[in-house]
Amino acid sequence: MFSNDSIASFNELETSLYNYISQNMNQVAYMRIRELADETHVSTATILRFCRKLNCDGFSEFKVKLKMYLEENKRTYIKSAQHSIVEFFERTIKGDLDEKINEAAIQIQNAENVIFIGIGSSGILAEYGARYFSSLGKFSLYIKDPHFPIHSKFRNNSVTIALSVSGENPFTVNHLNLLKQEGSNIISITNNKLSTIAKISNINIPYYVTEEYFEEANITTQVPVVYIIESIARQIYRLNH
Repeated sequence: MFSNDSIASFNELETSLYNYISQNMNQVAYMRIRELADETHVSTATILRFCRKLNCDGFSEFKVKLKMYLEENKRTYIKSAQHSIVEFFERTIKGDLDEKINEAAIQIQNAENVIFIGIGSSGILAEYGARYFSSLGKFSLYIKDPHFPIHSKFRNNSVTIALSVSGENPFTVNHLNLLKQEGSNIISITNNKLSTIAKISNINIPYYVTEEYFEEANITTQVPVVYIIESIARQIYRLNH
């Protein structure tokens, strides 16, 4: 609704108007221009100038856009955790999940270096995955910093395990391209097999759950990712013993 550029262009009066509107959006959407002017102690001319800076011809158009914004950002229905887990197993139990996990475990078992990579919630899981693998005897590193340098010795005979819900994160894609060019084998865990990260991987393990968002945050369950990471680590342990 309010871009950084538009906020930066506001003068002192317009900034006070913005502060009031941002904290009272539901009320402002149904106010008359005179009512808003009285509440914010500014002139109607200031309000109209404010609207023009937001690419609105007038206050009426601003209210239409405000109502549309509020409609798009209504509270989302959040599914139960049980629903998400059942969905994961129902979609994968008839597939080749076990075969994919075993194939990944064999490739990782034979690698000298294992690197987990991800950002955001996937970065947190990358750290968890590296720790879990290391705990079961397969020492692993994790990267969640887009500027993290990777020494050449860690790229030799290495496997990179990429975690991404969308499979389209630019940081992860760029890092994987560099690692792939250096000869690292790529194993990705994504929510579907048609994403960019899945396509550039040697092995992709998709988990197919419905993506969920609350406002602008991706709140898609990560339980399937934890299940897959732990299953691979346990399979590596079995292969080694």
